[in-house]
Amino acid sequence: MLDFRYHALSLAAVLCALAVGVLVGVAIGDSSLVSSAQDGLVHNLRGEVRESQRNLELAGERLSEQQSLVTSFWPLAVRGLLTGRAVGVVFLGESSNEVDSLVQDGVKEAGGEVKSVVAVREPLETTALGIPVASAGTAAAATEPKLVRRFGLRIGREMVAGGRLLERFRSKLLSSYDGSLGRLDGVVVIRSEPSGMSAEATKVAHEFESGLIAGMSARGAPVVGAELSATEPSQIPWYKAEGISSVDDLQSVGGRASLAFALAGYSGAFGSKSSADAQLPSATSAPVAALGRP
Repeated sequence: MLDFRYHALSLAAVLCALAVGVLVGVAIGDSSLVSSAQDGLVHNLRGEVRESQRNLELAGERLSEQQSLVTSFWPLAVRGLLTGRAVGVVFLGESSNEVDSLVQDGVKEAGGEVKSVVAVREPLETTALGIPVASAGTAAAATEPKLVRRFGLRIGREMVAGGRLLERFRSKLLSSYDGSLGRLDGVVVIRSEPSGMSAEATKVAHEFESGLIAGMSARGAPVVGAELSATEPSQIPWYKAEGISSVDDLQSVGGRASLAFALAGYSGAFGSKSSADAQLPSATSAPVAALGRP
């Protein structure tokens, strides 16, 4: 007599074995498929990385060649621009040996000479400088802005032409001084944002600086504001507000070339920052006398 329970159990065992076999086979197949896909992906990524590295190396080589070319040719571009011209460097606030050296390099390559380097003392000692206050003898005494600006205007004129007032107050007005005062054919201004001063002292410094720029510009000599690309906060907006040309990347070859052109009378804001009008001076920014320059 047939035992259906035995056959049912046998059939179930066969079906179970078949199911396990199918699952094992699928798992092995999937593992191979995933491994193959991973290998292909890694291979492609490595190829892309190698290609990117080659492109980066080529770009670096081209940039190096361009920089070498610019470095070789920039003396030719500025040659004779400042021949026989005396240039002054004026730091408003803290001085910088790095900036001083870069300015000297740019002026020298163009045939000029840096005749004097000075740093204006801030905060200004208005009493020592003989600038009266608006309400002397009272607790509310404050320096009259118009008087400060007028004093700065006169000092600015004497910065480029020489004068007795500047000689008289030189030690009280300047924190450092190198060279000789006298007639200048151009001035480079490097301003540091006044800091650590009272609101009154800051206001006095701003009035004096504005008067100083106006006084130097009134003599007809080009006045150029300069800074490094890393200067923070940038002083280019201040230079623009004072109506003088500027260079914002003095550490670069292009920046020093722009400085030479600006000192020769080319006007504009030159450099690499968003505040710049152009990277380098062009014919449209040239003074009339320079248009016929060979």
